[in-house]
Amino acid sequence: MSILHYILIALEVVLIFNLIIGVHELGHFLAARWRGLKVERFAIWFGKPIWKKKIGDVEYALGTIPFGGYVSLPQMATMEAIEGKSETPVEQLPNVAPLDKIIVAFAGPLFSFLLAIGFALIVWQVGKPSNEVNNSTVVGWVDPTGPGWSAGLRPGDTILEVDGHPVKNFLPTGALSDSVKWRIITSTGTNIAIKYLRAGQAAMAYAVPTNLPTRWYERKSLRQIFISYAEKTVIGEIASNSPAAVAGLKPGDEIVALAGQKIFSPLSLLSFEQALTNQPNVPVAFTVKRGDAQFEKTLLAVKPTSPTNAGPSFGIVAWQADTNVALVHPSPLDQIQTSAGQIFSTFGALFEHKGQIGVQQLGGAVMIIRVYSNLFDDEDGWRRVLWFSVILNVNLALLNLLPLPVLDGGHITLSLIEAVRRRPVSAGILNRIQNGFAALLISFMIYIAFFDAGDWFRSAHADRDVPVVFAPQK
Repeated sequence: MSILHYILIALEVVLIFNLIIGVHELGHFLAARWRGLKVERFAIWFGKPIWKKKIGDVEYALGTIPFGGYVSLPQMATMEAIEGKSETPVEQLPNVAPLDKIIVAFAGPLFSFLLAIGFALIVWQVGKPSNEVNNSTVVGWVDPTGPGWSAGLRPGDTILEVDGHPVKNFLPTGALSDSVKWRIITSTGTNIAIKYLRAGQAAMAYAVPTNLPTRWYERKSLRQIFISYAEKTVIGEIASNSPAAVAGLKPGDEIVALAGQKIFSPLSLLSFEQALTNQPNVPVAFTVKRGDAQFEKTLLAVKPTSPTNAGPSFGIVAWQADTNVALVHPSPLDQIQTSAGQIFSTFGALFEHKGQIGVQQLGGAVMIIRVYSNLFDDEDGWRRVLWFSVILNVNLALLNLLPLPVLDGGHITLSLIEAVRRRPVSAGILNRIQNGFAALLISFMIYIAFFDAGDWFRSAHADRDVPVVFAPQK
């Protein structure tokens, strides 16, 4: 992939990120001007400015730390740790009514919410891609050594409920609470009760979840029962001289059964190959669908010459993504409700005293940039970018309304206290509170960025193409 392609993706990410931050801060800026507050600086990103320009009595700046932005308002609870010391002493500025402060603080989340509605209106018109995986709870693969298999789940089962909660999707692509994966990782009991359908008959499985071990620099793993969703097993790429190539298999062929057993996911074949390292290697019958025709081929896995540590393989080195994608047109209200529901579900799980989801599992700016990068790299990614932007702006609006210092909700809370007391909180006390919480916020963002960056690096390292080479077949 060309360097120019990566540069274009980086520019697209920067533009959308700055748009989201800029619109939020624009809300504060316009409200402050409307209510007559002094505005010293309008900055996108934090840190020492790499660019700044003064127009009238306002300085506009672009910082060096891509973690947000701010409007410097010395008449409100300032954050000198982030914004720098005010040029004008607060004592020389007129007092601002609590109502004005509330309006200015609320304007940022309001503008983020309005931007979310704007994106939602576009998504409503242009649509967002959706495939069968997003609307199915069919099990595609079950690890034969995992808790799901021990509980009785098998590929082809349709999951109806998890811990008594009905589920509609396997992955949390829409409402989190409707997905199998979310219900598994947020479960709290020793066993996870799973109601499923097999051959028209409903049954129950009681899986004992487990957590994979992680290193100190990795996020703690969440509950798993080692099952995955159903998807077509369509060949994407075949290695030269491999058993699959010699047998005449081609990209686009769909493997529908292995050794006479129907399969529902490429993971079934990969799992079969991995098991060959510990069991006799015998010829295996593949049932293959090519167009309208269906036929069988018998393949014997062989060990490739490269990589040297690889086990016996059939030589299918890539799988074709699900092409059964349709455009759906959710209404703006549905999109906003889904986005808000995601953050409420996340906070509910975060504060569940028996749950395993903690602040470590949250994502920050690096994660957002990674998601946007991946979406822009997709052929139909611009539609997914619009959809993700709806979610992000709703989250930004709601998170900023939390009643914590340095957040907009904190400003609103302080203004309400001031209205009740009928006098402002001491500027010195406010400054210490704001700077203290600003330091905590920056530390938290660095903490989350550490895990986000690690995940990104390890994912990129794992996704590197390692050529699989087979010796010529005799």
